[in-house]
Amino acid sequence: MKTETSMYDALVITPVKDSLVTTTETIHSIRNSSGNYQYCIFNDFSSQETTRELKSLSIQHPFELINLSEITENPSPNYRLVLQMAQKKALDLGLPLIIVESDVEVNPNTLEELIRQSKKLPDCGMVAAITRDREGKINFPYLNFKSNPKEVVKTRHSLSFCCTLLTPELLKQYDFGTLSIEKHWYDVSISRKSIQLGLHNYLLFSTSVLHKPHSSRPWKQLKYTNLLKYYYQKLIKRLDRI
Repeated sequence: MKTETSMYDALVITPVKDSLVTTTETIHSIRNSSGNYQYCIFNDFSSQETTRELKSLSIQHPFELINLSEITENPSPNYRLVLQMAQKKALDLGLPLIIVESDVEVNPNTLEELIRQSKKLPDCGMVAAITRDREGKINFPYLNFKSNPKEVVKTRHSLSFCCTLLTPELLKQYDFGTLSIEKHWYDVSISRKSIQLGLHNYLLFSTSVLHKPHSSRPWKQLKYTNLLKYYYQKLIKRLDRI
């Protein structure tokens, strides 16, 4: 008889804050992925409409729906809590943790390839899929890597959590309970800690995902249209603490 840990290849999570259309596309792409995954949606105080639809989707495309409003009174974003809960679950299952954001669509073999590479690459702490737009061009947040010809790159640059695997080795060594409460997002912190622990972070150019940037944070589109308003939101209102 299979144990619970052997039933799955990885724990996959998607933090959700509204953006229902892209979230639905993300869910469909993960459910159409090759392999067998424990999939969890962390609903971070989305609207009642989105929450109702997520509940319906969790029946159509079986995944565990975790409504953070039932766990905490802390207002969104609650990425720190999401990461802490996901780390515990992954460690309990003995599985790698794959984060797929709600503005990303994976390809059928993306998750399998992340797992395969994480086992193959030396001292792997994190491994991420490159992000591309609908025309196949590398887009945010990996624009600095456009000219790199290699299929796999070991990097000291921070990996985004758009579509990223965190290995059991990293999860065992870094307690997410120590993540700063002063921040909103933790991809930079965890990327740096992985390297400090003597692990390596890798970016896969041979494995890509479709990224629709800032779908859950539409104010960030101001970066491209109105920098003054963008920096007011970011610096004065402190909406994006990394």
